[in-house]
Amino acid sequence: MELSELRARARKIELLLMDCDGVLTDGRLYFGPEGETLKVFHARDGEGLTQWKAAGLAAGIISGRNSPSVALRASQLGMSYVLQGRSDKATALREILAESGHSPEQAAFIGDDTPDLQAFELVGLSIAVNDAHSTVKATADVVIQANGGQGAVREVIDMILAARKEMSDSADQ
Repeated sequence: MELSELRARARKIELLLMDCDGVLTDGRLYFGPEGETLKVFHARDGEGLTQWKAAGLAAGIISGRNSPSVALRASQLGMSYVLQGRSDKATALREILAESGHSPEQAAFIGDDTPDLQAFELVGLSIAVNDAHSTVKATADVVIQANGGQGAVREVIDMILAARKEMSDSADQ
């Protein structure tokens, strides 16, 4: 995708959705002594999501797994939508669009593996992390530089907010 088209699509984004494992985390699963799954989240992603929310924009997670730590982290960051245990990501995404009132063109989805391809088909901007499965990278509108769990969400937020600022700055002139 050409940079001008990427910027044009990014300017329309008001709803940022993402997978969790492999996007907000590095995709590895740690198991504690009681069998609980532990996840590591990057602070830069958290700061990016805080800035996203401060800009009046909505964010959410659609994950195939269930994890109390994901719900806790999403709550800490004020994320509007957290759908866990949802292997049918297309249906989950449609539910969020209906509830939020956003059009598909106003939504972006960040993914890393083949279950995320369902969501890619329904959004205005599909984004793959750098270490995503090759099929996901080949399908995405854009592949970012960061790997999952290494500030990937922050990179996407910075890109979209910069495009939206360009639009706002040009409208002011």
